[in-house]
Amino acid sequence: MDLKASGGIIGGVEGRPAGEIVVVDDMKESLEMITTLLSRRGYSVRGFTDGVSALAYCKENPPDLVLLDINMPGMNGYEVCRSIKQIPTLRDVPIIFVSGLHEEGNIVAGFESGSVDYVEKPFRTNELLARVETHLKIHRMKRELEAYSHHLEFLVRQKVEELTQAYKATIFAMAKLAEYRDDATGHHLERVREYSRLLAEQLARMGHYSEVVTPRFIENIFEASPLHDIGKVAIPDSILLKPGRLTDEEMEIMKQHTVIGASALRDVLRMHPKNEFIAMGIEIAMSHHERWDGMGYPAGLAGDSIPLAARIVAVSDVYDALRSRRPYKAPLPHSNAVGIILAEKGTHFDPLVIDAFVEIQNEFERIAERLSD
Repeated sequence: MDLKASGGIIGGVEGRPAGEIVVVDDMKESLEMITTLLSRRGYSVRGFTDGVSALAYCKENPPDLVLLDINMPGMNGYEVCRSIKQIPTLRDVPIIFVSGLHEEGNIVAGFESGSVDYVEKPFRTNELLARVETHLKIHRMKRELEAYSHHLEFLVRQKVEELTQAYKATIFAMAKLAEYRDDATGHHLERVREYSRLLAEQLARMGHYSEVVTPRFIENIFEASPLHDIGKVAIPDSILLKPGRLTDEEMEIMKQHTVIGASALRDVLRMHPKNEFIAMGIEIAMSHHERWDGMGYPAGLAGDSIPLAARIVAVSDVYDALRSRRPYKAPLPHSNAVGIILAEKGTHFDPLVIDAFVEIQNEFERIAERLSD
C-alpha cells in the first residue's frame, strides 16, 4: 500500500520540490506523521506500508532519499536496503533507518546493509529534519561532482592543458560557492591558498620535509588548499551562520564538515584516481583541524601522522581567521596573530611549519593587506 503526500515549496526553486523522498513504515500513524512533517518542509513524499511495494516503486522512480523502518511484513528493512543497493540506478541513493529498535546489533546491521544513518524512535523532529537535509545535500553534491567530472573527461580528449586549468578553476569555484554561504569570509580562500604556497616554498628553502615538498607539491597545495572547508556546504544554515557561540551539539555537527568534504572529494578521486591535487584536497579537508598534540578532530591524529599539506593549511587558516572580522569578533593586528600562532608551536602546530612561518610572516601581512575584505 502506498500513501502519497506532497507539499509546497519552501526555500527552493519555484516549480521544483526540495527533494523526492520515499518513506517506508508499516505503522500507518508513524508513516503519516513522517510524510506530513516532510511535506510541510517542502519535500515531495511517497509513503509505503511495506518494503515490496516501496522497492517496486523505487525501481521505476528513483528517489533522492529513502527513510526505512526495519520490522515490516514481506521484506524487512535490512532486505529492502540491500536490494536497493544492488540496483545500479539506486546504488547511490542515501537510506536512513528510522526504527524503534535501539540495540547496538540492530544499528550495526543497518549500516552493514548499506544505510548512511540510523535514527531511533521516538525521534526529535528537528534532528530528523536536519539529518534528512544533510544527506540530501551530500547526495546532490556528489551527483553534481560526478556530472561535472564526466564533462571534464570529455574535454580532456581535446585539450589536456586547457582542461587541467578549467578543472582547477571549477573546483575552486565550487569551494568558493561553499564559502559564499558565509558572508563574512570574503577573500578567505584566495588568502589561504597564497599563504599555503608561501609556507611550502619556505619549507623547501629551509630543507624541511625535502622528500615531500617538491615543486609538484607546492603547485598542488596552491590548488587544493581552497577545498579545506568544502564540506560546510552540507552544514545547516542555522549552525553555519549562527552569530553567537555554538552549543556542544551544534559544534559536533559543525565538525562533520571535515568528514563530509573528504567523502565528497573521494567520490571524485574514484573517477580520477591519478588526480594529485584532489588527493591532496582530501587530506586537507579531512585533517586541517587536527593538532600536532593529538587534541584536534575528527580523528585525533598527532605529529607526523597528520598529512603535511593539512599541517600547512592549518597555520594558513588560523592566521586568516585571526586577522579577519567576524560577527562575534574584531580582526586582530598582524603582530597579535603572529604571537598567538607562535604560542601554539608544538601543541596546535607543527614546529617546523612554524619555523617557516616566522621567516615569512611579513609576506603574510602583505597578502592580508592586498587581499583584504
